[in-house]
Amino acid sequence: MSTKETILKQLADNPIILYMKGVPTAPECGFSGKTVEILNATKVPFAYVDVLRAPFIRDRLPSVSKWPTFPQLFVKGELVGGADIVESMYNDGSLLPLLQSAVKPVDNAADNNVITHSEVEALILGDYSDAQIAIEGQGCNLTIRVVSGQFADQSMVKQHQGVMATLTEPLANGRLHAVTLKTFTPEQWQTQTPDAKPGLLQIQL
Repeated sequence: MSTKETILKQLADNPIILYMKGVPTAPECGFSGKTVEILNATKVPFAYVDVLRAPFIRDRLPSVSKWPTFPQLFVKGELVGGADIVESMYNDGSLLPLLQSAVKPVDNAADNNVITHSEVEALILGDYSDAQIAIEGQGCNLTIRVVSGQFADQSMVKQHQGVMATLTEPLANGRLHAVTLKTFTPEQWQTQTPDAKPGLLQIQL
């Protein structure tokens, strides 16, 4: 797969994706930091790519997006812009509805009994606004990784209890049957991934 094809696939697979310098917990430029701060304030989940660890994407993306600098925020495959535009849209109230429309579950009766990854992320972020969340699996059986500073000084049992409490409703009504949960503080997660691989990582944002 070519670099352009990789970028197009990332855009197709992720309704909201930020190409930034660094990671959301440790941005490596002020503009990326400002954009992450705004996205976190909306509490809408987003994916990100650290272009410093994916230089092939950093070099190729500007020719695809026709935007020369980073960060670059895309919603539903369309470029929104960089830090200044994101900040302006946040201030005038147009950013939040745009983001929410991108992750809103499709209104399809056949799918109403299957919880989406976006719904799970939104439930967890309601209590863990700083969390980085990654979800694997389909349907009602999911593996969920949550990285949050709120886990500091908590036992693993307490961490899991807190996250599971956010999922009480879908677990009770059967939309979610089984959860494999992995929780980390940001410091613990850093030791798990000392040399993050280039490419896409899921957060929340």
